[in-house]
Amino acid sequence: MDVANERARVLVEALPYIRSFFGKTIVIKYGGSAMVDAGLRTMVAEDLTLLRYVGMNPVIVHGGGKEITHFMKRLGKEPVFVNGLRVTDADTIEIAEMVLTGKINKEIVSLINQNGGKAVGLSGKDACLVTATKVEPGVDYTPEDQCQPVDLGYVGAVERIDPKVINIMADAGFIPVISPVASNERGITLNINADHLAGSLACALKAHKLIMLTDVEGIMGKRGDVLSLIEELTIDETKKMMERRDIAGGMIPKVEACITALQGGVERTHIINGSRPHSLLLEIFTDKGIGTMIL
Repeated sequence: MDVANERARVLVEALPYIRSFFGKTIVIKYGGSAMVDAGLRTMVAEDLTLLRYVGMNPVIVHGGGKEITHFMKRLGKEPVFVNGLRVTDADTIEIAEMVLTGKINKEIVSLINQNGGKAVGLSGKDACLVTATKVEPGVDYTPEDQCQPVDLGYVGAVERIDPKVINIMADAGFIPVISPVASNERGITLNINADHLAGSLACALKAHKLIMLTDVEGIMGKRGDVLSLIEELTIDETKKMMERRDIAGGMIPKVEACITALQGGVERTHIINGSRPHSLLLEIFTDKGIGTMIL
């Protein structure tokens, strides 16, 4: 098959998906290597612009944990994590807001705009988009496999979302890019796990899909074994894997976000490898898709 025919075949394969998703909202959690590698960053910006121009409403929630860690270490602070969530003291929340909202958010917005899209950056604080509440102390395990409580500090959980500003932007043709920083009722700044925020936002927006970009192929039957990739899981099957601790570390909040979204009415959720070139297009516009789909 020559190159021209192959391109035509790809477009024809994409047609039913373009038709099916036209006018639908897709929430995308943007993180991992796709945010760090320059080539992948450009590809993601191109993918998002394409989604918008074929009639979809992509909404981006970005992380930035690697850059927060980088800045913390430059300032002599060693990061601590419990079940994939960063323990955040008063100094760390200032660093997190500076990095997430002041640096990363604007870089993503600028890159999308450079590639033909119209992106607008927000944090959870803007237009009362997200109201947060401080999370309860988490639970960690000692080397002897015993539970111990850990106060996560200025870490927030979503209390409520007012999606009005995002709906206005989507109707006007903009791509909202949201950093996971919000305030509680008293105006105290809290850092929300970006995975959790994406799941809650997908519910509030009545999104058709939630897509989590990460650095692995998806959920594995055996940790680290790519050949054991599980292409499809139900909520019950996923919960059982979490109970057995087959799903652990940074994958926990991603899976929790998918479950939150599904229970809130989102039809499908996906965990995919964002380090693959044009991973969003492969998932949305091809028959096979990639990664793990949780139903």
